[in-house]
Amino acid sequence: MKKQSKITVWFRQIRGPFLVLSVVLVLIGIAAAGRDGYNPRWFDAVLLITGVVLAHISVNLFNELSDYKTKIDEHTLPTPFSGGSGMMQAGLTNPKKVTGVAYTALILAGFIGLYFCVAGSWVILVFIICGGVAVRFYTSHLARWLLGEFFSGLTLGTFVILGSYMALTGRLNIDILFISIPPGLLTFLLLFLNEFPDAEADRKGGRYHLVIRFGKKKSAIIYIAVLIVIYILILTAPFILNIPITVLLALLTLPIASAAAVKIVKFHSNTPKLVPALAMNIMVVILTDLLLAIGYFI
Repeated sequence: MKKQSKITVWFRQIRGPFLVLSVVLVLIGIAAAGRDGYNPRWFDAVLLITGVVLAHISVNLFNELSDYKTKIDEHTLPTPFSGGSGMMQAGLTNPKKVTGVAYTALILAGFIGLYFCVAGSWVILVFIICGGVAVRFYTSHLARWLLGEFFSGLTLGTFVILGSYMALTGRLNIDILFISIPPGLLTFLLLFLNEFPDAEADRKGGRYHLVIRFGKKKSAIIYIAVLIVIYILILTAPFILNIPITVLLALLTLPIASAAAVKIVKFHSNTPKLVPALAMNIMVVILTDLLLAIGYFI
């Protein structure tokens, strides 16, 4: 196999395009710290992004391993946004290598977190431990206990922003706590909607998540309800706290979110027709987070 082919295989294995989420979440924390008078060093900013991306790679690989061992991916209808990468099934990688890379990425992320504990505040250790537990046990336990979406939003959403902000400032405040909630809910929705096409396969594989619990029709309503909460929080943020008015830029994604919601209600049980909504949902998540960061930067 040529070198470029190996790079492509592993990029797909780690679900490379989805790692953008980690970057924009850290950017919110960095931007908020800068707005509050702290001037983050480039070294610290790059190290923060690297640590979170490594943790994200790790959880993606553990998820791939679980789907391979439980044969969930053999019963899913793959889409560009859901289902596994299929790299192990195709024999292009193997469980031993994937397991090694997953643990290596998690350990490296942990060391980066410890650096910020020593350089900043040991309170960051709380975020590191919660994140590490979620990464390692998300697929094997949390996704089987109706807790997967909650911990995903908490650790790969809210906690990334809080941890990044604290790593740079050594403290937290009500403003950063509040503005970290919408991105956490957006990550929740990212995972939640991507579970729609895989719900039956997940059930056969022993998972138990919200789409399985409530069914696709009710889950579509839950999606819309959470979406409404997100935009209400963003809309009210500058008027009730010391949050810049420019975060309202994030409301620009509302038309995309509305279009996605309509398709989800209409095609929640039709995977081929739901795919455009999956794409819109990812756009909403990434762009809303990015616009929140830009709102703080400007």
